[in-house]
Amino acid sequence: MKSDKQSGQLRIHHILKAIQDIQSFTSGITYEDFTKDAKIYYACLYLFAIIGEAIVRIDSSLLDSYNYPWYKVRSFRNFIMHEYHAIDEKVVWDTIEQELPEFRKLMEHILEVG
Repeated sequence: MKSDKQSGQLRIHHILKAIQDIQSFTSGITYEDFTKDAKIYYACLYLFAIIGEAIVRIDSSLLDSYNYPWYKVRSFRNFIMHEYHAIDEKVVWDTIEQELPEFRKLMEHILEVG
């Protein structure tokens, strides 16, 4: 059986892969392109759901040692899954453009520190 630490590290790898995919899918496109391409849009939503689910599965004692609003990541996942009809495309785009790069750095740091 894997230890919690290994499981947490594996979840962080899942998060980083999801972030990498979101950034790859949206690289070089505009907000208008993003909203017009349903495949990219829905793929990104799915990947954000993966990120939120993975955060839930990481031991809170690890996350609590970092000053980050983890509840926002979990809430975003819940909103996507349960309030899918009210998702604002601009909020998703802004999250990709403004928040995801720093979140990626934090996840890489947590993985590196172990």
